[in-house]
Amino acid sequence: MEAIMEFIALNLPLILCLAVGVALLVLEVFVPGFGLPGISGLILVSAGVFMTWRQYGMMAGLTVTLLSLAVAGISISVSIKSASSGKLSKSALVLNDVIEPEEKEEMNALVGKEGEALTVLSPVGVAEFDGVRLNVVSEGSYLEKGTKVRVLLVEGSRIVVREIKG
Repeated sequence: MEAIMEFIALNLPLILCLAVGVALLVLEVFVPGFGLPGISGLILVSAGVFMTWRQYGMMAGLTVTLLSLAVAGISISVSIKSASSGKLSKSALVLNDVIEPEEKEEMNALVGKEGEALTVLSPVGVAEFDGVRLNVVSEGSYLEKGTKVRVLLVEGSRIVVREIKG
């Protein structure tokens, strides 16, 4: 037991780099885009592999690389499974809202409605229709805040608008 504690104490920076790096890579799965957690995780795992290679040689470095990839892969697959049907599926990280058929009909009733862009639409932004604020997408053009818009079509939760000219 004492030998294990001594090994952990000697290799604590290496172990922390690998553990935190893999945890950040798992977190990156749930954060949109390739951002800070993913880049930081890659840097930390690379640092852990480099420290292992430098201290214990090429074979140890290769072994740690393969183990890190395996642990990251297993952790990500377990997290995704949990997000789809486990405890994580009930958390705020996972969007569970489903548009019901009645809501679809309400959304289709928006076609032809006129409103005003509350934010810049470049091409995504917020517009107000009859006192209701909605996320909208312009037909592809950049529209300034305050522009009068009309709903062209509704595809699921995507509301496409066009500028009213004149």
